[in-house]
Amino acid sequence: MHRANLISLLHTYDSCDGDEQKYKGTILTFVENNPDCFKRSLEVGHITASSWLLNKDHTHALLLHHKKLDRWFQLGGHCDGDSDVLAVAIKEAQEESGILGIAAISPAIFDIDVHMIPANAKEKEHYHYDIRFLLEVKSDETVTQNSESNELRWIDKNINLLPTNERSVTRMFKKWVNLCL
Repeated sequence: MHRANLISLLHTYDSCDGDEQKYKGTILTFVENNPDCFKRSLEVGHITASSWLLNKDHTHALLLHHKKLDRWFQLGGHCDGDSDVLAVAIKEAQEESGILGIAAISPAIFDIDVHMIPANAKEKEHYHYDIRFLLEVKSDETVTQNSESNELRWIDKNINLLPTNERSVTRMFKKWVNLCL
């Protein structure tokens, strides 16, 4: 059921960004042709779920400096067989931030990305087909760093202070800055 839901979400997702337009077709083809697309065991790649997590007043977004990849990213991770990508995005945001009071601002997709993950001791080189949602903190909890990150940082809407120039992160940053929430 959730696989069909993801296909429906992707069909209704619209972006004027050229990269995302290509990713949409790539992800749809991948999901339609791979019933096990949510499992990490699919060696060519798998669906992942991420979030652009905003604080309660939507003035800051949380980024994570990834320990293994040594770069700044949004919060997110593997579905590990769970086909409810929104639920996975929320779970990953909770695990990586230490904040339990997190909810979706919208069930619609916020951003999509396809990127290669380099080979490591456990896995061959493979693709992540990343589905991203806009989430918000609903509680007064503070951020707690976990073992997957070197640092967690709240960023404001000043692009000059953004700690990365990764295209997929800057694309989400610009979408956030232009949102009327």
